[in-house]
Amino acid sequence: MRAVPLLACAALLAAGPARAQAVGGDDESLRGFVARQVAALHPEATRFDVQLGTVERAALAPCRRAEPFLPASARLWGRSSLGLRCTDGATWSVLVPVTVRLWGPALVAAAPLAAGSLPQAQDVQEQEIELTREGSGVLHDASQVAGRQLVRPVAPGQALHAEMFRLPQVVQAGDPVRLRIQGQGFVLTASGQALGSAAEGQPVRVRSELGRVLSGTAHEGRTVDVAL
Repeated sequence: MRAVPLLACAALLAAGPARAQAVGGDDESLRGFVARQVAALHPEATRFDVQLGTVERAALAPCRRAEPFLPASARLWGRSSLGLRCTDGATWSVLVPVTVRLWGPALVAAAPLAAGSLPQAQDVQEQEIELTREGSGVLHDASQVAGRQLVRPVAPGQALHAEMFRLPQVVQAGDPVRLRIQGQGFVLTASGQALGSAAEGQPVRVRSELGRVLSGTAHEGRTVDVAL
């Protein structure tokens, strides 16, 4: 079945030619159930495609009525399955293989992006992609990359994922830093050396000019705030 717009997909699945014989039930109701579940579970999708597998019916007792259900572990994302149980005439329950492909908007690179770069608004764009090929962590809005640094190069048209980015480091291991030491009713400044690297607002250990190792919070300008 070819992919279709999300709002029309349920009707098409219900009316389209059967690809698998539902055990003890009719294919149209089973395919309609799948379409409704996919639409509810994945509202981010703009369109989707569902393919049902087959099951062996020879060993099953006759059934006058069977109802589909969604197993607790089913995601209806890529290769999955849905359940079908007999509710009139027998007590069997089986799993029906199902493959679901989804498409939806995501953020992609508009041009080649180098590792270590800080992408700007013009460097990214929204594009419809097959979400089920990308896995989790796909970004959807340009604000999600603002001020973040790429950890590896990205090709034009490649989908952007959260794990591709990190906050830029404002303190590097070995950097001379300015310490702002705050205690009860006082603030002191001193010099020190960073013992690790950290982004804005992250913890970092430093060695003061007196040789004492302190833990503080990294800030722009190679500044570390230390609370006593």
